[in-house]
Amino acid sequence: MGKVTGFMEFERIEEGYKPVPERLKHYKEFIVGLDASQAKVQGARCMDCGTPFCNNGCPVNNIIPDFNDLVYKGDWQNAIEVLHSTNNFPEFTGRICPAPCEAACTLNVNDDAVGIKSIEHAIIDRAWAEGWVTARPAKHKTGKKVAVVGSGPAGMAAAQQLARAGHDVTLFEKNDRIGGLLRYGIPDFKMEKSHIDRRAKQLEAEGVTIRTSVMVGKLPEGSKVTNWAKETISPEQLKKDFDAVLLTGGSEQSRDLPVPGRDLDGIHFAMEFLPQQNKVNAGDKLKGQLRADGKNVIVIGGGDTGSDCVGTSNRHGAVSVTQFEVMPQPPEQENKPLVWPYWPLKLRTSSSHEEGCTREFAVSTKEFMGEKGKVTGLKTVHVEFKDGKLVEIPGTEKEYKADLVLLAMGFVNPVATVLDGFGVDKDARGNAKASTEFTGGYATNVPKVFAAGDIRRGQSLVVWAIREGRQAARAVDEFLMGFSDLPR
Repeated sequence: MGKVTGFMEFERIEEGYKPVPERLKHYKEFIVGLDASQAKVQGARCMDCGTPFCNNGCPVNNIIPDFNDLVYKGDWQNAIEVLHSTNNFPEFTGRICPAPCEAACTLNVNDDAVGIKSIEHAIIDRAWAEGWVTARPAKHKTGKKVAVVGSGPAGMAAAQQLARAGHDVTLFEKNDRIGGLLRYGIPDFKMEKSHIDRRAKQLEAEGVTIRTSVMVGKLPEGSKVTNWAKETISPEQLKKDFDAVLLTGGSEQSRDLPVPGRDLDGIHFAMEFLPQQNKVNAGDKLKGQLRADGKNVIVIGGGDTGSDCVGTSNRHGAVSVTQFEVMPQPPEQENKPLVWPYWPLKLRTSSSHEEGCTREFAVSTKEFMGEKGKVTGLKTVHVEFKDGKLVEIPGTEKEYKADLVLLAMGFVNPVATVLDGFGVDKDARGNAKASTEFTGGYATNVPKVFAAGDIRRGQSLVVWAIREGRQAARAVDEFLMGFSDLPR
């Protein structure tokens, strides 16, 4: 694939960033993608390796060597056809996927991996610009009705596949716009929401009925899960009105930190903080928006959600931003002979970190401090692994000033009351219990009710959500029709 000697002749080209002072002034995307000539060079680096591990490294099994080769040859229109054959929304993954395909790249064994993600990004952006992305409505209708509950990437992918199979699909979303955590979790500076909006238009042109602000089931009293629903539908009604129901909601129950002082004002989940800014960016008016202006911000959690809190806080104008991670600092470079082709453990510095952030590793929060009911700081201690457990290191206690604390420690499970409303069995982690087997995959214990995405597998990547949505769509189609031509 590509140029036979390309990997020896050309270096990896990274996508660029606009300068920090410039991008901190707005919430727009700031990545500078590859131009056509740069993408061609990256495509040329793709090796003619006997086993393209990148295909299996990619959860949707993108046919990566083929579209790399097509870009190298300048055949962009066929490149998008190949890309779309496995991935409904490459503009999502081309922006926010961590690219496990690149970790699995054969060239990555002893060199820099092919810039697969940047090529994907270039292909889909050109496809939209050239008008190659069009609606593909079904030629024949089946007369079957399917409800897809949850409009994140899993729900959107499933709805699109099912509509193209000829079913009448209704996509339900409890918030006022579709997209799930893509819409009200991922900051706009990582992915502008216009990308979701034009896919929504495509879905509607393909026959999908989109119903927003509709809560299917109920949330527990006092829930912190984002919910802007104006209407409620019972699970019983949904099962009565549709021939199949596919649950594709998220794993939205945030992990809490139950230490002394947790009830102080100024301590919030990341998913209270991030959705509000996205809503403001969309032009909505919010009273009492949670903001970081002029505050000392502590972000607890070292993952992507924590990084998103860092970038948003800096754009608000925070005085300082500090991010805690309870795990030890990973090495700056992975041990490739040990971990390849799997996802490596190494220090990852995001664009938000580069905009201004103090990062602390192996830190555990012991207590929140406050005055007059409001958080003013916290007490921490360093930890280390002993006998497989994290234990405190005596004498390492420290106090930090904090006016705003954001808890970004991941998500534990989907909202239990939603699954309980359908009578769906849960696994040991509280997720919907359903297998991924070829026969009977994604089916729950409740007749004609299926589950896919984070609600089934737990918190995960956008690319995994798209994979599960596509596979579940095939399972639903086969359930309804006795067979399916949809790809798995």
